[in-house]
Amino acid sequence: MNNNQISIVFKSFFVILAVVFSGSVIGQQKYVIDNRNHFWDKVQFGGGLGLGIGSGYTDISVMPSAIYNVNEIVAVGVGLQFGYLSSKSYYNSFVYGGSLVGLVNPIPEIQLSAELEQVRVNTDYNSTPYRPSYSDNYWNTALYLGAGYRTGNVTIGAKYDVLYNAQTSLYGSGFMPFVRVYF
Repeated sequence: MNNNQISIVFKSFFVILAVVFSGSVIGQQKYVIDNRNHFWDKVQFGGGLGLGIGSGYTDISVMPSAIYNVNEIVAVGVGLQFGYLSSKSYYNSFVYGGSLVGLVNPIPEIQLSAELEQVRVNTDYNSTPYRPSYSDNYWNTALYLGAGYRTGNVTIGAKYDVLYNAQTSLYGSGFMPFVRVYF
């Protein structure tokens, strides 16, 4: 074979290889651009409702919340709280405020939580034979750390207010059980 023939064979071989590999390279470059906003796909809504009625006592609360699932392990969110408490012949209290929530699921069944709650408390105390009527209005801050068992969208557990002070806290105890549901 002379040099021209070798050159033509190599050129033909090179062209065939280029065509074969360019087809596979073009096939690998095909992709779909997804311009949808996935933010709302990762948002869940939930919260709580409370109703306690007893002998001269009423406790009504509404606590809506929403979380954003950063990934399968971490979620962050916000919540609102509205409440009414009344003890017959003693006081009427309105509570409102908000909270920031952080959730961590180290394994699917376990949920750890941190919740910073800031609520305004407006209480009107009725007069008694021992004291005149008066009002007490203040902000209450709580930082809850908790843990719970999670199955599906429901978590059952307990949380503790690490800032709890028996003299100034809105609640009678720093320890609080909870049921958390997000859809």
